[in-house]
Amino acid sequence: MHEDGESRQETETAVFSLIEAGLTELAVRADERPLAQLTRLVLLLSEWAARINLTGHRDPLQLTAHLVMDAVALSQALPELDTVSRLADLGSGAGFPGLPVAILHPDLEVVLVESRLKRHHFQREARRKLGLSNVVPMLGRSDEIEVRPSDMVVAQAMAQPALALALMRPWARPGGWVVLPASAGAEEPQHPEGLVESSLREYVVPGTGRLRRLWLARVGKS
Repeated sequence: MHEDGESRQETETAVFSLIEAGLTELAVRADERPLAQLTRLVLLLSEWAARINLTGHRDPLQLTAHLVMDAVALSQALPELDTVSRLADLGSGAGFPGLPVAILHPDLEVVLVESRLKRHHFQREARRKLGLSNVVPMLGRSDEIEVRPSDMVVAQAMAQPALALALMRPWARPGGWVVLPASAGAEEPQHPEGLVESSLREYVVPGTGRLRRLWLARVGKS
């Protein structure tokens, strides 16, 4: 028991340090509370991943680098987050990027839409254990459940770009943003009529050096 407890403490310290270093690299100003919440999120995900298949990563340090810090880096590439009140994360899986975004933006309502029951259950547990009252987990397919019109809609691993954009459009308010994160080699997709102010942005994930891209566009108001 002592060894297990000591090992857990070492893991928690390593995760906390990795997150702290990543936030510093990204120039994210965060106090002790979000640092602790992000660390607890990693440990909780690691515990669940040991029992059920939530993500391709199980090691806490891999989860930190490839999920949490990727989500934090994504949020830093979107200064528009500071101007919106609701974000919808469609096909959110275990809650990424939505959960880290919710932690770093406590005044932002984050709607997590996920059709797989086990991942939805994890989202609910994370919301409860981390005290994330601004997170709203919703179970179901985005094209089958009640739409919550949002100022920004993200779909990280939902479908091919054209299909993802078609599914995202109903969730975006007029004047709202749609965001498609992608790999470094991704090109700007052909977007449907009615989307304006499109741009392709790049960001680097701390701890991995991975170059990522995101495509951003705004829904026309007319």
